Amino acid sequence: MLTVADSRWLGPRLSRRNLLHVGALALGGLSLPALLRRQAEGSADRGRGKSVIMIWQRGGPSHIDSFDMKPAAPPEIRGEFHPISTNVPGIEICEHMPKLATMADRLAIIRGIKSTDLGDHTPHFILTGFPDRGRRPTIGAIYSYLNRQRRDIPPYVSTFGYDYGEAHYTGAAHRPFIPDGAGLNNLALRRELTLPRLDDRRELLAQLDALRQHADLGVPAGPDAFTNQAIEIIASPKAREAFDLGREPTASRERYGDYCKQFLLARRLVEAGVSIVTLKVGDWDTHENNFRDMREQLPLLDQGFHALISDLYDRGLENDVAVVLWGEFGRAPRISRIDGRDHWPQAGAAVLAGGAFRVGQVIGATDRHGGQATSQPYTPSNIFANLYRHLGIDPATTIPDFANRPMHVLDDRQLVREL
Repeated sequence: MLTVADSRWLGPRLSRRNLLHVGALALGGLSLPALLRRQAEGSADRGRGKSVIMIWQRGGPSHIDSFDMKPAAPPEIRGEFHPISTNVPGIEICEHMPKLATMADRLAIIRGIKSTDLGDHTPHFILTGFPDRGRRPTIGAIYSYLNRQRRDIPPYVSTFGYDYGEAHYTGAAHRPFIPDGAGLNNLALRRELTLPRLDDRRELLAQLDALRQHADLGVPAGPDAFTNQAIEIIASPKAREAFDLGREPTASRERYGDYCKQFLLARRLVEAGVSIVTLKVGDWDTHENNFRDMREQLPLLDQGFHALISDLYDRGLENDVAVVLWGEFGRAPRISRIDGRDHWPQAGAAVLAGGAFRVGQVIGATDRHGGQATSQPYTPSNIFANLYRHLGIDPATTIPDFANRPMHVLDDRQLVREL
């Protein structure tokens, strides 16, 4: 603990009141210096300026009622919905997604994905590429750890909390920025703190560092690079503007709709330079009333996802931004209680777009009831191999865990070859 025993050390600009305001800079300014310092402890910059938007359909959507329909199956399996043709001959999807049917040439649909046998609702497999729950860092934490380039915007943003965005042995500095009320407030300058006053605080921090050195705390004089970078993030309008959906034209917000407004936020963030955005949409845990809930949500998802992919193409981002839409598992090939479908980790579906992937195709297949893959199924790990390749990260890279053991970014590094 530092005790100020002699006010002569403080200098003319470092009064007790100013000293308290230095604390306000740390609290109101994201506490970024320590975060940035720890973030730079990773290895060299390996990224190539690419981005990933990962959309989690929380609860596990029914693949049989969306992207892997079985119209020839018995009624107790196929359900109430009908397939429609898309603009790619031979590819059909659910009738409640007519907009996506017009852009199947921009989508890659993977069928028969096998998830963890646990069949629980934590999205660890689709955030880490590992089936062992709670033991591995997310893709965003991995990217943040391996990428040290200076930036005036967070590299990893998640719209859900730390419980699903853990950094684990990469360190707390690589947790995602969460744009909730507190997080967004941290990006804003306090009302009384103008940019000139922020420069004053930079000088104030230099005096504090000198004071610490005088107190023999071993801290070099002058604000370090991480303090300066923190101040640049706070001072720059780039991050604040990226999170402000009010800057979008009304017509643009209406194209996405309220249900998928996070998709619009994700597009703004990757345009601004965020590398990893993870978000969740809807509630697809349809043990009961599967068809009622899907009938309500699929058209809303159709609207927002169509708007997102269209925007990426219109803005020339289709090669730089990879998009993944999926849930933690699929749904059972049998209708159960109250028109519901239960968990089914044996088979599910994912939709990919952008990323310079080979799109306009269906990859994999399931049996006539949609219950099992008809060949060796892909898993989330295989999709992660493609995502890391897109980001310019070698999945064989190792990161030391808490016991300093080298842990691979990904163990199962087999690519989805068709992509």
